Amino acid sequence: MGDFNHPDICWRDNAAEHKQSRKFLECVDDNFLLQVTEEPTRRDAMLDLILTNKEGLVGDVKLKGSLGCSDRKMVEFGILRAARRAHSKLTALAFRRADFGLFRDLLGRIPWDKALEGRGAQDIWLIFKGHLLQAQE
Repeated sequence: MGDFNHPDICWRDNAAEHKQSRKFLECVDDNFLLQVTEEPTRRDAMLDLILTNKEGLVGDVKLKGSLGCSDRKMVEFGILRAARRAHSKLTALAFRRADFGLFRDLLGRIPWDKALEGRGAQDIWLIFKGHLLQAQE
């Protein structure tokens, strides 16, 4: 959570005008982080961000009024515990029994150029993750 001051970033499209903002987006993507703030926190800009490395870990994000003379909205959020996320489950994989040849073959059949063409980094990650999890099953 923090004030990152990149008003030119469009989080919906994962794009930015300025070089420094594009580097910030690249860092977020390289570290597999998700940005969960959905509304502007200062006028039309989303400056105060909540970054997480796990989907469903942060929730109940609400913007509140300004504190004192600040021109920014306060951001309130909750860290969700496993008990509140009944749909999530932890699975331990038996890597010793894995057929990595089959795994490699399944992933090799995917036409990656077509599947990822014209997509942003976040979409590419979600597509790759989906294929990876499907091959894992």
